[in-house]
Amino acid sequence: MRIFNTLTREKQTFVPIEPGKARIYACGPTVYNYIHIGNARPLCVFDVLRRYLEYIGYDVTFVQNFTDIDDKIIKKANEDGTDYLTVSKKFIDEFWIDAKGLNFRKADIHPLATENIDKIIEIVTGLIEKGHAYVVDGDVYFATNTFPEYGKLSHQPLEDLEAGARIMIGDIKRNPMDFALWKKAKPGEPYWESPWGQGRPGWHIECSAMNIRYLGESIDIHCGGQDLIFPHHENEIAQSECFTGKPFANYWMHNGYINVDNVKMSKSLGNFFTVRDVAEKYGYEPIRYLMISSSYRSPINYSVDIIEQCKASLQRLYNCRDNIDFELKNAADGEIDAGIKDQCDKRVAQFKDAMDDDLNTADGIAAVFDLVKDINTLVLNKGSSKATISYAAEKFDELTNVLGLMYNRNKEETDDEIEELINQRTLARKDKNWAKADEIRDKLKNMGIILEDTPNGIKWHRQ
Repeated sequence: MRIFNTLTREKQTFVPIEPGKARIYACGPTVYNYIHIGNARPLCVFDVLRRYLEYIGYDVTFVQNFTDIDDKIIKKANEDGTDYLTVSKKFIDEFWIDAKGLNFRKADIHPLATENIDKIIEIVTGLIEKGHAYVVDGDVYFATNTFPEYGKLSHQPLEDLEAGARIMIGDIKRNPMDFALWKKAKPGEPYWESPWGQGRPGWHIECSAMNIRYLGESIDIHCGGQDLIFPHHENEIAQSECFTGKPFANYWMHNGYINVDNVKMSKSLGNFFTVRDVAEKYGYEPIRYLMISSSYRSPINYSVDIIEQCKASLQRLYNCRDNIDFELKNAADGEIDAGIKDQCDKRVAQFKDAMDDDLNTADGIAAVFDLVKDINTLVLNKGSSKATISYAAEKFDELTNVLGLMYNRNKEETDDEIEELINQRTLARKDKNWAKADEIRDKLKNMGIILEDTPNGIKWHRQ
């Protein structure tokens, strides 16, 4: 597999630190509000990365954090007349509602910043001892000029970065680019005891501490949104490598922005949507489909028309899978058709080629739809054996599972009420009770169930 590495600005063959294993860290949300559709993109994209690496045989350890102490959380708590713990717990719980809706698989570890204060203090202490940080009246700052490679991720030399910054009046930093590792507590703020007095961690140091504690001093892949390249990930590299003396992450993956009606999403522009808002109107799965329908590095556009197109594409997939299930009920035993097996295998290879090319989910989805076309033309309604249909279904499920799609199928498969109504309608038709049959059909239609009468029985699907 080849990955576009932000650090080198080129696609590189993925070679893990430990053969057969992949250690991945994804920056998680700061929990002071519901997640927005921009947050949904890294959730879905890097969930697919994890799924695909497992699919091709890697033992993956995946860590995603929650930032549960931050200026925004404290501000929200003050506005609500509560405390940071109440705010962070509420929005972590709300996060899991949306994450489940998006079919995001829980990471192996979801650490909280506040659970790692001891590790943060250990790293800050080490940076001070090594001459990479300094204390000013209870605040601790990282000295960027002690790390000659500062700017290597954003590909900007320190001098250029400094030219765009300035020291504000009253600023106690030595250098405009220095950043806070530890913040002295202000009156009324939550705090922890430290060698430098009462305070709390800076944002950047949290992720370094959780990376090092849960994945080790050097990791394989660090990922997040494009907006995190500078300063967050740049600062993570500087403080981590100065503390350990080792490379921090070998591969950096960053997803592109979300536009709304071709304009960058922004609260100030009033085009800001939470995942919950969109899901209430269109469901969660179309959101997931949208997030992986383009190259993860490219910006994607959200609009009503586009989300409707995503719904329609998903319906094509569901219809195909429903038709497979229907054909399986009536299929006869027999050998697997070698030609159809080869064609299915060809689509799997096509899918892997796409995903091996920097997680090209757009072409991966195209391979799935090519498989759907093959199934519709070569397998269904052709008198195929049960073994042949089962093999096609297996490959269909295999690929859609890697993409994290088709996860609402089980709801349909276990809907006994619908099956019972269909059976009642069948009996009414046998008794030539057309009025009752039509009444049941209308009832099903009002439930969003579409029936299709075929020579082999009744097929149904949701609108």
